[in-house]
Amino acid sequence: MAETIFSEMSRLALEHDAINLGQGFPDTPGPREVVDAAVAAMHKGWNQYPPAVGIASLRTAIAEHQRHWYGLDVAADGGVVVCSGASEALSSAMTALLRPGDEVIALEPYYDLYGATAELLGARLVPVRIHAPDYAVDADAVRAAVTDRTRMIVLNTPHNPTGAVLSRAELQSIADIAIEHDLVVLSDEVYEHLVFDDERHIPIASLPGMFERTITVGSGGKTFSVTGWKIGWATGPADLVGKVLGVKQWFSFAAGTPLQHGIATGLELPDERLEALGADLGRKRDLLTEGLRDLGLEVFHSKATYFVTADVAPLGVTDSLEFCRSLPERVGVAAVPNQVFHASPVGVETQVRFACCKRDEVLADALLRLRKL
Repeated sequence: MAETIFSEMSRLALEHDAINLGQGFPDTPGPREVVDAAVAAMHKGWNQYPPAVGIASLRTAIAEHQRHWYGLDVAADGGVVVCSGASEALSSAMTALLRPGDEVIALEPYYDLYGATAELLGARLVPVRIHAPDYAVDADAVRAAVTDRTRMIVLNTPHNPTGAVLSRAELQSIADIAIEHDLVVLSDEVYEHLVFDDERHIPIASLPGMFERTITVGSGGKTFSVTGWKIGWATGPADLVGKVLGVKQWFSFAAGTPLQHGIATGLELPDERLEALGADLGRKRDLLTEGLRDLGLEVFHSKATYFVTADVAPLGVTDSLEFCRSLPERVGVAAVPNQVFHASPVGVETQVRFACCKRDEVLADALLRLRKL
């Protein structure tokens, strides 16, 4: 029940008027068409409860998105549920499918919601660590983590906080394990369009034998830089998506109606518009990476997401949690210690996650402030 690290660092950033490179949210307004569509929906009076499953136009847009980008045959009626952010989709799926005593495997480092939700349910999260600098998945380690209590694998690609993008071979190795042991896969793909360079996101649901056992989670808030809208979704086979809806309807019931209209418009934008979002963020990744390296830090190459991970040991740091808690007051910058994404901090004591999803001038100012260290 403790305060999340993201809330803590954002609070410290506000207290000390610091630049917030901790919590992952952009500081730009998002695509004009997306925002205008939401505003237009408000003016049209579409401001009341939507269906718990989501408005029809957004569910149709999500289903078409999955077909167009990945060749997945998702049913708009039955195969899609819109949620109050991807977080609700993830928590609802875990709540629907896990029981006390169940085990769920997750790649470590992992988004803290996975562990918190498992603990609230009386389940046990079993971490399988991926290591810097390449963050490759060890299929043997994943297989060794499976027991007779394992019910689910939580997969996250593109991966937060490392920026790794799992290859087809890595995904196939996980799929083989899931099929062999009859496991459900909960695939967190909220950064699917925010990949850099020549990387390509592959949903595990697109692999043979995986669609029927996979719940895929996406995020309009992440894709279109409107994280405060909290519009996410889960897609997959009707039996699994129905279970997500069965839980989700008792959490928020429904997500903001006009905001759903805005995200539906975003998903209908031309391919090049979505590709440009990733390209622009990749340029910001380069700006921040080069700046941190100029400070003498080791920076691990981020292939995707809002984030860049650096090792701050060259600054004489031995505890990244203590370092990040003092950083806003010391130099006016907030960041997140990577050790909070691990069950144990051993081996990652000096790694820090910085958000690159800020305006160029904000990143430049943050790097200037960090030079005081």
